Amino acid sequence: MASTQMAFPYLSRTNTSQSLSNGATGNHRASLTSFLSSRSPSQMSHNSRPPRSPQPPIMNNDRTSDPSSKSKTSSLASQTAASSSQHSSLEAPKRHNPNGQSPRKLRSQYPRDSENHVEYILVASFDIDRGPVMEHQFPVAITGDEHMLAELMLPDQVHSRNQDWTIFFLHKDTSQEEDEELQKEKEERRKRRKRRRDRAAGIINEDDETIDEGEDEEEDDDDWDDDSSTDSEPEGGEGPPLIYVLNLVYTRHDKSVKRGAIVKAMAICTRHPFLHIYKPLLLLALEEYYKSPVPETLSMLYEAVNNMDLSLMPKLSLLERHLLQASNNQDLFVEKFERMIQRRITEDKSEGLGEPFDASRSPPKLQGISRGGTKAHLEGQSAYSVPRDTHEFESKVMYKGIPIPVKIPTAIMPETVGDFSLIKLIQTFSEPHAKSVQQFSIHTHLTTNGPGTHPIIVLANALLTQKRVIFLGHTMPSGEVAEAVLAACALASGGVLRGFSRHAFPYTDLTKVDDLLKVPGFIAGVTNPTFELHPEWWDLLCDLQTGRMKISEKIEPAPITEGLVYFQQQNPSFANTLSGSSNGNVDYTGDVVFMNDILKSITARRGERVIRAKWRDWVVRFTRIAAAFEETVYGASALYIGNDEFETLTGGHGYVWADENAKQKELAGNVCRIEGWRNTRSYYSYIQDLAQLYTIRPLKGLDLHHMHDRLRSQRLNPVQSREIYLAFSKYVHSYDEICLLLSVAPESHAGLFYIALGLFHKDRDVRIKTSELVERISDHEAGQHWWKGMSRFEKLAFHRIRREVDAETKSKLEKEGFTAEVEKRIS
Repeated sequence: MASTQMAFPYLSRTNTSQSLSNGATGNHRASLTSFLSSRSPSQMSHNSRPPRSPQPPIMNNDRTSDPSSKSKTSSLASQTAASSSQHSSLEAPKRHNPNGQSPRKLRSQYPRDSENHVEYILVASFDIDRGPVMEHQFPVAITGDEHMLAELMLPDQVHSRNQDWTIFFLHKDTSQEEDEELQKEKEERRKRRKRRRDRAAGIINEDDETIDEGEDEEEDDDDWDDDSSTDSEPEGGEGPPLIYVLNLVYTRHDKSVKRGAIVKAMAICTRHPFLHIYKPLLLLALEEYYKSPVPETLSMLYEAVNNMDLSLMPKLSLLERHLLQASNNQDLFVEKFERMIQRRITEDKSEGLGEPFDASRSPPKLQGISRGGTKAHLEGQSAYSVPRDTHEFESKVMYKGIPIPVKIPTAIMPETVGDFSLIKLIQTFSEPHAKSVQQFSIHTHLTTNGPGTHPIIVLANALLTQKRVIFLGHTMPSGEVAEAVLAACALASGGVLRGFSRHAFPYTDLTKVDDLLKVPGFIAGVTNPTFELHPEWWDLLCDLQTGRMKISEKIEPAPITEGLVYFQQQNPSFANTLSGSSNGNVDYTGDVVFMNDILKSITARRGERVIRAKWRDWVVRFTRIAAAFEETVYGASALYIGNDEFETLTGGHGYVWADENAKQKELAGNVCRIEGWRNTRSYYSYIQDLAQLYTIRPLKGLDLHHMHDRLRSQRLNPVQSREIYLAFSKYVHSYDEICLLLSVAPESHAGLFYIALGLFHKDRDVRIKTSELVERISDHEAGQHWWKGMSRFEKLAFHRIRREVDAETKSKLEKEGFTAEVEKRIS
């Protein structure tokens, strides 16, 4: 591996881009609309409901993933024995661990030869006689319905503002031929992967003779491990990806024209959810278009954005993305960025990239690696740099010779589109509620804490139970309304659930209300106050100006379900809670405590990332409580796939309560919300996601979350805790298994504290096994940061245990007659 300090001749490398002729071939117009197609899979019937309890594949009970199952002696003795004091070295043990790095090939999230970052650029203008008019669609027409696009690009009352932003989504209605072609392509890729595996195993098929092996290997190299990795992300049967449109509107006052103003809008259409990075480019490009309203202006922008190089952004697995999003550590997975750069340096060297020597010119840049923002990076002393914060990848777009810096989020979770603020959304509706508590009309799905339920909880309940939600921002910029819609989608999803952004309309107007009402459970942003006068159009109205919410008087009442009746019969003492007539003095749901914690975190300026992580925890907790409810009422749940043998070993599965009384109270508080969620898109998508994730998940059948929660929330006797600690040590070895363990013990929830308590267990075997587990975690690429977060007291206990084990091993070797040299080699 190339050293980061080695110097090679440097030559700036031109980014590969597709020529415009490739994008402009043919006059094919994709069928696109801002509303869902009639073929959308979201139109689910109750008859198509999946079975409640899918049978998991049988797990091999003789699994031996322990790389150290054979006799191995820790090398830590030589490190700790050499220290003059037991307090002098609390660093993580330095030992090569093959499980410290991911076994999968490191790949780029957006390779150089991948699809364009931006697919279309649109320009519309307002004509005094014809209304909204589409001027250009570049490089080809995105759809034949130009009037619909032009109306979306020119929002209501735009002439009253100099500048406005809008966001809207387009749904691609794929034809049957396109669906069949896509399925055929997937099948061909699967067959190529199988042939490669067969060749690797020495199996030669007759068909292989007709295949160009080199071409097959090059074409399919990136998909070698797709079947067995956690790189693939489930899509919950939602159909083709959306096209996200970021639109900028300018109003330029000019007394020489009618109405005294020229209104133009320019939009960028992309399939990447981080469309907010293009805002500075749209500002420059629309200004340029006012000067030269010709297609060449659009061509310049199109080439600039698609030449953006993101090939050094590593592709993270689903578990790695969870870890990165839940952590504030700016160095997490920085090694992946470094390895991507080292590989690029090696490629440059092998391709012979360099410049002929010229003494009159300044020396070339060193092909080393620096950290973004450091002196070496700012002075240009190195060709490549890793990001200052691994949560964002730093790149640039060259537009008219000007480098425009951009930051792309490294880990993007479902339902996260654009740049929004959960903090802003929460504050908008929390501050008026804090001054004067708002009393809602009772609806069992929405007012889970009675009439005084916090408005943000009412909003989350409305989204989870698939109600029609409208955000009204009269006289407000449409961009602010759109941001509120995007934030609401992320709020209810938490990066866990799906089915919100696909049915969201960040901005729409009165002319499209008929199409809007055909979409069940929509989330829409509007600026026209007429919507407030029609409560039959919505179930929950969120007024962004006043910070107040209103439940429609024409909302359908919550149906009486089988599960609700059964639970009420079994728990008559909670009848008031189930009917929604509770006065809210008793917080069975825990939402009051949760919202107080959220507001305290906002007041303490903990930051957007912390608030999003807390909401993710809330959504995960809700899904786990829902699984427990289904098992209690219906006898089984499709929200959990497990293995009975492991449950007897670890004491069960699912959400953990301190005692049975606490369980019944929390189930009673959530029963109406759960029953309302069980017939929604997000519920069915979540079941499909769980089934897909189970096939690629490490440690099938072992509920690490349940085990960790038992250590955290229950008072266990030494025998009970012993089984959990030994199970952790026995089954958590590989890279992905450690990632899974870290995901249930995030740094924000005390990190390894509860696991490290095993270092003080009364059973010596538990202490030793826990120390081995902690050692494996400290060698892990992400786990090393969790090790650093451990207390000094826990680290001292760890080193003491490892010294004792090494001393015993040394004594045993001496008794058996091993020489010091042999002992050294073994250790």
